[in-house]
Amino acid sequence: MKRDTQIVHFPSCPDDPFRPVATPIYQTATFEQESATEFSRYDYSRSGNPTRAVLEQQMAALEGARRAFCFASGLAAITAVARRLRPGDEIVGCHDLYGGTCRLFSRILDRAGIAVRYARGTEPQDFAREFTPRTRLVHIETPTNPLLKVLDIAALAELAHAHGALLSVDNTMLSPYLQNPLALGADVVVHSATKALCGHSDVLAGVVAVNDEALAEEIYFIQNGEGAGLGPFDSYLLLRGSKTLALRLDRQQENAQRVAEFLAQHPLVKRVHYTGFATGAQAEIQARQARGHAPVVSFETGSREASQAVVEATRVFAITVSFGGINSSISLPGCMSHASVPPRVAAQRALPGDLVRLAVGIENADDLIADLDQALAGASKFAECAAVAAAD
Repeated sequence: MKRDTQIVHFPSCPDDPFRPVATPIYQTATFEQESATEFSRYDYSRSGNPTRAVLEQQMAALEGARRAFCFASGLAAITAVARRLRPGDEIVGCHDLYGGTCRLFSRILDRAGIAVRYARGTEPQDFAREFTPRTRLVHIETPTNPLLKVLDIAALAELAHAHGALLSVDNTMLSPYLQNPLALGADVVVHSATKALCGHSDVLAGVVAVNDEALAEEIYFIQNGEGAGLGPFDSYLLLRGSKTLALRLDRQQENAQRVAEFLAQHPLVKRVHYTGFATGAQAEIQARQARGHAPVVSFETGSREASQAVVEATRVFAITVSFGGINSSISLPGCMSHASVPPRVAAQRALPGDLVRLAVGIENADDLIADLDQALAGASKFAECAAVAAAD
């Protein structure tokens, strides 16, 4: 089947004799057993639930994985992957990571004796410089959040494997509709399913997808043992939301392209970050490993105050910390989604203080551009007044 057909065509409840079109919500904590000495297929929803089982099978199918596991949040999914590590092991991460991931790596895992090193660039050699004999995991995002840098998944998988490490790819930005890291050599794919996979900003969820059966058993053991599996109602909502993934992302990509082109021509905007504008090796890698562009655009104005004025003046773009939903949003990442980056790591990565991140939704593109136009016009007047005051 074509990818957009696969997104909506799957067994909704293979064991139900009534053959429902929509997957039922098995809102139960426990299940009656047929025997006093042997477990049935389901016994306790922490260990397995029919609604979550359908969702996990569909997530595995979309990522081309042998198995997938759904968790209570994207961070819970990343934590489950990190739980495989032991004291003394090390992680190499890309420099531009989601703030919550940096907080997990640098302020929580360090308590367990797990060190994290961050590559200063996007090239494989930048990562190679951070490897030590204790490196067991490489964790990346591509495109990265919020600077939209592109990393070569296949090259980093080869590098990780040569050092006896696994490659984990956070595929939240593009979703399995636009990118499949396992097919490029990655060992683990994680998602904050809260974002593109759900698309409606009403679920917190995470996904881990793998091909190796032994690794899958480890992830399941952690999911069950720590109790961070996704509940049946949220599983139902995520399954329902994911059915419109292709429709949503097709529209969002079109809107993001138009928004990026508008910003690139605006005099107040100094720089636009968008994978559709990538050049050279970055463009070649993106074209080779992805089937489109994330509907996220970041830009700089050259002034933190002007950027704040833009963010606070928009009317269609709501100020929120997330992305991937059908409604467009705007934020200053340094103050919101990446404020949790530990100071030591923040000093190294030097995230621009004036960076504005847009998550482009499915609204009419003309309305989105008009909203940004009026917000930028107000910020331009603000910048002019500030310049006059400074001159005086």
